[in-house]
Amino acid sequence: MRCREFTEKLEEVWPLSFAESWDNPGLLTGRADKEIKTVMLALDATDEVVEEAVAKGADLLLTHHPLIFSARKQINDSDFIGRRLVRLLGNDICCYAMHTNFDVLTMADVAAEKIGLSGCRVLDVTWQEGEREAGIGRVGKLPEPAGLDELGVRLKELFGLEQVAIFGEQGREISLVAVCPGSGKSVMEKAAQAGADVLITGDIGHHEGLDAMAMGIGVIDAGHFGLEQIFLPYMEEYLRGRWDGLTILRAQEKNPFHIV
Repeated sequence: MRCREFTEKLEEVWPLSFAESWDNPGLLTGRADKEIKTVMLALDATDEVVEEAVAKGADLLLTHHPLIFSARKQINDSDFIGRRLVRLLGNDICCYAMHTNFDVLTMADVAAEKIGLSGCRVLDVTWQEGEREAGIGRVGKLPEPAGLDELGVRLKELFGLEQVAIFGEQGREISLVAVCPGSGKSVMEKAAQAGADVLITGDIGHHEGLDAMAMGIGVIDAGHFGLEQIFLPYMEEYLRGRWDGLTILRAQEKNPFHIV
């Protein structure tokens, strides 16, 4: 299968038009006519991931986060992004990103299902056509109310996390949950307006946590990587179920930071 054919099939399900205006998903490096036999999945095209793709003979590196966000006037090995691009191009490896188009159409639904939320609706609508809508994050109900800390412990188990950070009263009862995998700073107010008891997300700092509590909403920060790692098993299952003869590899990634 040619790279063009492969990416066209992906874009039938996750059109690039659903991505946010600042985003840069799609084919970032490589030849559209490249024969694709081996695909490696990763959240990020880090140095380690790129080297693993080279070592294992991947034809296409399929990531969630784009390797290139802003315009570049030069592609050389004088900086870390350039080095990765040179390495990929030099080994004839295509690199394709599915970022906010995947977030809008799938990511939050997968996270909400994993948590067990029901009656979900879109948290921040970015697309609407008649009664159909899509967007960032979801809001739904837990099967049964749970304490804030109890929910935090449950998330650690569900997502295989070493820790979560919690803003809010420990004994607060949680029923309505907003979830936004990745960075949820921009939807915090939307979560409060939706009446959510808690926002489950990542990348929440000191001031954002205080702001959330002032708005009357708790926050469970499960980490950017912690929640978005669900991209990998989801895409692995999706690809295996649709393309016979395609080898699917998952990069050996781990949370990029640790707490001591």
